[in-house]
Formats: sequence, structure tokens, C-alpha cells
Amino acid sequence: MTLYFEKETTEDVLPDYEATARDVINAALAFFHCPYEVCVSVYLVNEETIQNANHETRGMDKITDVLSFPNIPFAKEADFSILEEDGKHYAYFDPDTEELILGEIMICHKRMVEQAEQYGHSILREYAFLLTHSMLHLLGYDHMEEAQRLRMEEVQRMILKRLSITREQDA
Repeated sequence: MTLYFEKETTEDVLPDYEATARDVINAALAFFHCPYEVCVSVYLVNEETIQNANHETRGMDKITDVLSFPNIPFAKEADFSILEEDGKHYAYFDPDTEELILGEIMICHKRMVEQAEQYGHSILREYAFLLTHSMLHLLGYDHMEEAQRLRMEEVQRMILKRLSITREQDA
């Protein structure tokens, strides 16, 4: 896996953001038995950057905790067969590395820290949760309807449990 990682903030509240991102992304890919080597970009940004991105991409002029920018229009969650249909296979792969380009994740560092405190769990747990949530979006999950939301939450819990990063551990 190739992880492109950028951190806009100078505040360090975790010992190794990049290693944690790599662990979470690999856990999500393993959970779904992803048959490809992948490329994911993760950006830890400030409030202004995420607000501008939210406004430009979603028309919402407000700060949010995380944004996901999937590269693949999965018809069904984590169903990699779309990559084999109608010659679309090559459109989603880096021609140099032959890795599947899943997309980009943008996390607001300040909001992440605030939410960890608000929800009463560690910053590591909040960071891992936001990464997992975003990875599910990159893999075609959504939470617009109640059934989707419940399924997505269950999968998030299972992935975080595999990493031993749970709310129960924070208690």
C-alpha cells in the first residue's frame, strides 16, 4: 500500500499519525479482503482548509470533522468486481505503480481533538474512528438512510475491534 500523508498542523497529540493511518487503512482493506495493492491519501488539516474544501465540494460553508473523496463509484459496498467491468479496470489504477487509487481522506485536526474530549475517549480512538469511517466511504459505504448508517457503524466497530481500538478500552 502507498500512503500519501500530509499534516498541515504543527500540533502533535499522537506519537505517529502516519503509522496509525497505515494500520487503520490496512485493517479496513483486510476486513474486505481487498485483492489489490492500493493508494490512499490522508491529509490532517486546519479548520480553514476543511471548511473551504467542504464549501467547494459539498456547498456547505462550515467546518466538519472529516471529508472523504472516493475515486471509485462502487455500486455495492466494497464490491471490487466493478473494476473488471466494461474496461473500467484501468481508469482506477495508477499506471506507474498499478495500485488501485481509492481516494483521499481529509481530517480536521482541531475538530478531531475536540470530539475526542466531547465523546470521552482518547485522541487515538477518535483519529482511528475518523480514518475507518472515511475508508468505508472510499469503499462505497454511505449513511444517508438509517439501515445504511447502522450497517456502517457495525462495520466500523468490527474494524476498530480488530485493531483493539474501542470505546471500552478508553473507559
